[in-house]
This record gives sequence, C-alpha cells and structure tokens, in this order.
Amino acid sequence: MPQSSLETPKQASLHQDILFISDLHLAWEKPGLTRRFLDFLQYRASRAQTVYILGDLFDAWIGDDDKTPPNRSIKKALRALTEAGIRIFLLQGNRDFLLGEQFCRETGIALLDDYSVIDLNGTRVLLTHGDLLCTDDEAYQAFRKKSRNPRWRANVLSKPLILRLLAARWYRLRSFYHKRGKTDEIMDVNQQTVAETMRQHGCDILIHGHTHRPNLHEFLLEGRHAKRFVLADWTMDGASALCWNGSSFQQERLYP
Repeated sequence: MPQSSLETPKQASLHQDILFISDLHLAWEKPGLTRRFLDFLQYRASRAQTVYILGDLFDAWIGDDDKTPPNRSIKKALRALTEAGIRIFLLQGNRDFLLGEQFCRETGIALLDDYSVIDLNGTRVLLTHGDLLCTDDEAYQAFRKKSRNPRWRANVLSKPLILRLLAARWYRLRSFYHKRGKTDEIMDVNQQTVAETMRQHGCDILIHGHTHRPNLHEFLLEGRHAKRFVLADWTMDGASALCWNGSSFQQERLYP
C-alpha cells in the first residue's frame, strides 16, 4: 500500500470503528480534496464498520443525473466500499439537499432523516447536519423551508442540467456575499435550540457539522452531563474524522 497518513491507528480494531465526517464540499475545482476523500475511502473507511457522512459531501449537488467530474469516481468508490460490506449513511446538507434515491441506488449508501438517532452501546446519539440548529439565521431558515418543499424540488430538477449548473454557481456566489454580512453568532448554532432538540430526541450526545467550527462542547442538560461534537470541514490544510472505537470517541486527524 502506498504511503498515506490514513493508515489505521494501532489502537483501532479492524471493522469495529464507526466514523463520522462532514462538510467535505467536493467539487470539480477541488481535485486535491477529491483525492483525499478517495484515499480515505480506500485506506481508512475500508477498515471501519460504518461511516456516517453528516452533510455537504458535495459543494453543490444539482441532481442525481449530473455526471460531471468528480461525481462518477466518487460514486464508484462508494459502491466499492458498500459492496465490501461497509455500511455508509449520509445526511443531506445545505449544499447537497437535492441528493436523492438514484444516488443511493448507484452507491449502496442509505439516506438519513434530518434528525437521526443511533445507538452506540446503549447510548442514544443524535445526528444532524447542523443547519437546523442555526435558528438565529432567519433568512437561511426561510430558504431552507422553501427548498425542502417537494414541489420546489421537482420544479428545480425539471430544469435542463446546464441551467442547474449555472444556478448552483450563482447560489454559491450569493451565499458567499450574504455570509460576509452576517455575524459569527448568527451563523452559529443557537444553544437553546440545541438543548430543546436534544431533549425532544432523548439524547445527551449530539454530533453535527455545518458551522466549520470543530470543537467539543460540554454542558448540563436537565442536570445531566451532555456533549455536542462539532465535526471539522475538510480543507487542503487538514481533514479529520470523529471515531467511535466501541467504547469512546476519539478525534483522528487524517491530513496532513
């Protein structure tokens, strides 16, 4: 095997680890990130039991019929992993919410609901992308509600592929300038929303991405010790995954 920083740590057990990643924002103009993700699938994810991708795998997903690079190579690599018996689950993010059932059939992965609860050795853990927790950003929440409407989605997906490509580029540019006018507090999660959501789902552990502010937040939730893991976004400066090794969580730095 070629030299890679993704070789499995000695403490990790083969086919026991559960990996959580988010916000890779893969795109044709980011070939370096695509190579890193493909390496991750081949050398690290292949030694895991399950992989959870918590949104924004792609920088923009305009429909399952889009075959422009790097989509084919990513689908092929995901299919190879699922056919080898590795379970892969994916949450739609704010950039790839048009990802659908055709993509799942082609890759063998399974889509998760916006809020999904998993069981880790008897502990309920809540998974979400993170954008639903940013309730102070009212403009975004209004757009999110509209964009999840089945009629709106069907209308968008009915447009020719080239128009959807142009619209996606315009949306990314528009999003960039809108973010420049928002405070960090508005774009971060609302702690009250976090607490209410965790109570509703009966979970004391929450894992999400979206904010690009990797951290572990510990707090009290109705007198109990609670944790909120924020996953890191992937960049050419670094990439990481959160690993559940069967008894505890560990941060794994994948690159550099």
